[in-house]
Amino acid sequence: MKHFRSTVFATAIIASAGLGEAIAADWDMPVPYSDKTFHTVNIVEFASDVKEATAGELNITVHSAGSLIKHEEIKNAVRSQQVPIGEFFLSRLSNENAAYGMDSEPFLATSYDDAAKLWNAQKPVITELLAKQNLLPLFSVPWPPQGLYTKGEIKTTADLSGLKFRAYNAALEKFAQLAGAAPTQVEAPDIPQAFSTGQVEAMITSPSTGANTKAWDYVSHYTPINAWVPKNIVVVNKAAFDSLSEDVQKAVLDAASAAEARGLEMSKAETDAKTAELKENGMVVVEPSAELLEGLKEIGAKMQADWEANASDEAKAIAEAYSK
Repeated sequence: MKHFRSTVFATAIIASAGLGEAIAADWDMPVPYSDKTFHTVNIVEFASDVKEATAGELNITVHSAGSLIKHEEIKNAVRSQQVPIGEFFLSRLSNENAAYGMDSEPFLATSYDDAAKLWNAQKPVITELLAKQNLLPLFSVPWPPQGLYTKGEIKTTADLSGLKFRAYNAALEKFAQLAGAAPTQVEAPDIPQAFSTGQVEAMITSPSTGANTKAWDYVSHYTPINAWVPKNIVVVNKAAFDSLSEDVQKAVLDAASAAEARGLEMSKAETDAKTAELKENGMVVVEPSAELLEGLKEIGAKMQADWEANASDEAKAIAEAYSK
């Protein structure tokens, strides 16, 4: 890991010293998801855009599926300058501050329009919080709305009671507990094995993750409850970014803006395509019953009340801006 850090920052120092021609910087970028996940596809295109716009002055190598750094370690790896840039699931940071996890609060923002409005409220606050850790957010991209995967039809929330439930952040752990299920932390690449070994029996995730992990091999039913629209975020170490020339900085920011817009459209297309793929592979796609939605919304209301009682000032400011 020291090799990545020394290469990146030594190159940056030489380039910023004004010693003749610009020297190419090579950045290693860890991402948690597989090559075929649309987030990774989008990031690879982002890296290509940066390389082209800078005429090779900045080369970003994408390391997918946690192959370089594990998901839970990516943010701190960027912060500590082990790597200059990385992607992670934003609400993983909700234990640091509730402001990070608002997009994973059940039934707060359940559509792409709501998700965009929430991000507009979140972005200035998140930017300020990350700045305190010498991090700069470049762009975010939402996942498709989250649905329920089970081994049989779930007609009411009572049917979730006792199930081993995959969780990927604090909000989902709480959700599972309130539903009477037993939450278990499992990363996306480990989902098939977790189901096959009985570690988990149900999960809430996107149709993207479901299709990419071949959910039809281990569950039979998908219920599009549209519980929330979480997002991934790409951040860069501020020292690494500041070491770039102004022209290269602009190229990175322009490519990031394009990646955010492109990623949103990819996510929308993904929702339809991956839901269709689940059907094509034999999964039963069941529209949620009124009883199930009512029960889920009751759980969401309890979580919202608990959240409001314990939320940080930053999170409350986001909630106020989002409600306008």
